[in-house]
Amino acid sequence: GVRLIGPKPEWVRADGGEAGLHPSNIHDNPYAIGAVDFTGDMPVILGPDGPSLGGFVCPVTIIEADLWQPGQLKAGDKVRFYPVSVEACHAAMNSQGPLPQGPLNTSGSGLVREGTIPGTENASDVPASSRASSLPHKVASLPSPIILDIGQGDKRLVARLSGDTHLLLEIGAPELDLVLRLRGHALMLALEAKALAGVIDLTPGIRSLQVHYRPEQLPLDQLLVIIAGEWDAVCAAKDLQVASRIVHLPLSWDDPACQLAIEKYMTTVRKDAPWCPSNLEFIRRINDLPNLNEVQRTVFDASYLVMGLGDVYLGAPVATPLDPRHRLVTTKYNPARTWTAENSVGIGGAYMCVYGMEGPGGYQFVGRTLQMWNRYREVAAFEGKPWLLRFFDQIRFYPVSADELLRIRRDFPLGRFALNIEHSTLNLADYQTFLTREADGIAAFRAQQQGAFNAERERWIANGQADFQSDEGVAPYIEELPLQAGQQGVESHIAGNLWQVQVQPGERVEAGDVLVILESMKMEIPLLAPVAGVVQEVRVQPGSAVRAGQRVVVLAAD
Repeated sequence: GVRLIGPKPEWVRADGGEAGLHPSNIHDNPYAIGAVDFTGDMPVILGPDGPSLGGFVCPVTIIEADLWQPGQLKAGDKVRFYPVSVEACHAAMNSQGPLPQGPLNTSGSGLVREGTIPGTENASDVPASSRASSLPHKVASLPSPIILDIGQGDKRLVARLSGDTHLLLEIGAPELDLVLRLRGHALMLALEAKALAGVIDLTPGIRSLQVHYRPEQLPLDQLLVIIAGEWDAVCAAKDLQVASRIVHLPLSWDDPACQLAIEKYMTTVRKDAPWCPSNLEFIRRINDLPNLNEVQRTVFDASYLVMGLGDVYLGAPVATPLDPRHRLVTTKYNPARTWTAENSVGIGGAYMCVYGMEGPGGYQFVGRTLQMWNRYREVAAFEGKPWLLRFFDQIRFYPVSADELLRIRRDFPLGRFALNIEHSTLNLADYQTFLTREADGIAAFRAQQQGAFNAERERWIANGQADFQSDEGVAPYIEELPLQAGQQGVESHIAGNLWQVQVQPGERVEAGDVLVILESMKMEIPLLAPVAGVVQEVRVQPGSAVRAGQRVVVLAAD
């Protein structure tokens, strides 16, 4: 996605409840392409290669006719969003017609760049010449995005617009409740069975279902009538139950890959976050557990029910313990990590996630497991699919060492490591009977947990961490001093943050030795010595911003 830097939003609530300590945290729901996702206080425009599901609010979605624009942005550009009507969105998309053959003529469109945005609070005052939207430059009013609201309690269904081609259906109250997830699953199956022309895909969340549709084939008002009818039928159903496999997965507790990700975060993103340097200690503190052994016991005793897949990529599960007494509640990183090792296991809000691939992230680490996605060949555990897990699987972890996990991760994609998978059924009535029987113990656990959660929030307020704002920006330009005879400068060829300095002044290096390592675009980029010589100056420090072309090291060449 495209990461933006701007003013900190003013949140109307103190926290996200079970979803996390930061007010941006929500129960994981599907994301539309073009949504502006607030990962904590930092907005990110999600592209077609972005996550399909996640636990952050998305207050704005770019219209389909303008989805080409994020791909034209470069670092330092300024962006302004302005509201438009659904009717105008459809008119703009229809007016584009088929793509022309040959080179595109872009002379009529210019992005809103620094220097062209006037100092005004009224977006309608932005001159047409400084906008690149496909729409007529008329700003719409801001009506509620809610276009359907039916039912009561856990049978309530709210439909929200998410751009002009996505509809987000939210079920019941914003709380973690298996009844809501099962009803959402039943609604998804009912809509799939109708095979509606114009519906592209259906993506379920924890208490939500996103409908991606073509409005020119299936008008919005017709779609809403169909959804309302199917919802009535879902709510009338009795005795909901689903197939539920029990999948036993190895877990390397506090794996070295997780420790490396925390180290990189502290160096390049935020060194004084409450969850650093130990995510496990943060989990213990915010849940009022007596020691780290109790954190470990809780994770290994839990049976995590898979509520969603693709959180964030490649069939990665978002799951929560069936027994509420095993639900360790945390907040997500703010700002998010720029790097997470593939198949790291983390907890965010009341949810557990296994990261499907290397990339950014925000869940608090507990360890690392084996692959959720198989890129190579058919393996029995995957049953002919590239993703391992299914909706409503139950994940149960068992401990392995870091070295043993590396062996398992080598063998599993090749079919040389067998998973233990049991087949069972999850019955809603039986589960509700269990909750009723254990109600007193569950209530006592939640009260103790909520007290620690509130205490952590007050601690943040007292020490100023609740108002954290990233000071990241473009590295200032400083005129470089001329090099002396025999000196060799080493410049960064890309903008980023400095992660590691590998050399010290006075140290001898050979051509090709690593001098410093940058972190940019979620990649580690080493800068190498172009010649042999002695290091005279290191002009950067770990965590500092580096601009393209900036001189970072000076060598005395042989």
